[in-house]
Amino acid sequence: MQSTVESATDTQASTLKVGIIVGTTRPGRKAEDVANWVREIGSRRTDATFEVVDIAEHALPHLDEPEPARSGNYVQPHTQAWAKRIAGLDAFVFVTPEYNGFFPGSLKNALDFLYAEWTNKAAGIVSYGVGGGNRAAEQLRTLLGNLEVTAVSAGVSLTFDDDFENFSRFTPSEPQEKNVVALLDELVAQSAALKQQSKAE
Repeated sequence: MQSTVESATDTQASTLKVGIIVGTTRPGRKAEDVANWVREIGSRRTDATFEVVDIAEHALPHLDEPEPARSGNYVQPHTQAWAKRIAGLDAFVFVTPEYNGFFPGSLKNALDFLYAEWTNKAAGIVSYGVGGGNRAAEQLRTLLGNLEVTAVSAGVSLTFDDDFENFSRFTPSEPQEKNVVALLDELVAQSAALKQQSKAE
């Protein structure tokens, strides 16, 4: 019979680490509030741990690596620090606003810095904007595909009319929590499958 200590160690090792990426650096952004809300919902789970990753805290400049990210030859200290942060995560939830029909350039820049650290992992998308940020979510989904990230089909679209008071204070409507739970359910299942596939290979 496996000891309690061994069981606890195995459970801890198998628990998925999910990074909730704050996808904008804009002053007055609402993404941080949304990310903390997703984390709070995720914290009720026992099959994964959730942490907020704020790209603003990494102060990434415009992409300044001399070689493509696919080479994995990162020479800039800020890139190496960013790579270490992302490599330690098993899956992601991207929180993105919609700016002129797209997700923010700061998020694309952060994604472009790395390659292997993103690949063969799963991601969910939580978008917000006048129309729920759906166009931004679709554009982001395309980019994630190019990075070989599996974007789950479940998503969360937050609208300024329904989920923000006076277009400012984040006040998610009641059904949105269920949408987050559905997204996390699919994300955890997909992440576990990818990890198992990776072990098999």
